[in-house]
Amino acid sequence: MQSTVETALNKKLESVGTILRAAGWFGFWLNLGFVAATSLMLMFAIAGRSFNQAVVNPVPGAPINPALPATTPGMGIGIFWAVCSILALLFSVYLTYRQTRFAKRLQHADTVAHPSRAEVTQLLRLGAIVGFIGMVFAVFGGMTTLSILLAKSLSQVQSVSVLDPSRTIRSLDIFVALANMTGLTAHLIGTFASASLFEWLHR
Repeated sequence: MQSTVETALNKKLESVGTILRAAGWFGFWLNLGFVAATSLMLMFAIAGRSFNQAVVNPVPGAPINPALPATTPGMGIGIFWAVCSILALLFSVYLTYRQTRFAKRLQHADTVAHPSRAEVTQLLRLGAIVGFIGMVFAVFGGMTTLSILLAKSLSQVQSVSVLDPSRTIRSLDIFVALANMTGLTAHLIGTFASASLFEWLHR
């Protein structure tokens, strides 16, 4: 009787480990892809801002030529929140990798090596919390960036935009908004996955 119970328990632990491992690796590579995509968008935006600043004012203290493109005022706040979202996403990558290690330990024949249920649920809970915090960062960044772009589009008049390039909407500014929205999508998927696994383990 005892051997039957142990066999059933081992099969259940093995199935749990298989699901956790598959979900962990899927989340790991998905988050890593989102990190790469978001970082590239942000790098394009930051490099463009630096290049524009060098073009607008190549010599410190020299008069600025208004006919040359300028950086968008306030866009640095959107970049800051995007960077915070990326850092949270990198921590999510670490958590999903750790989840795969827990899954491997669950599939181990030696029961001493198995992680406790509390450890697994705590890891999943932490993943959901980090995902939620990352979503908040991305929402702040996206709202800030889109508000700036909206303000620029409302104040944009053809004659004014020619004279004042700081009022024109640049494609590099849209990269910042897109980076925040990509981060939001990544954190939303990660939070949903962690919460679903957490709920499944508690059934």
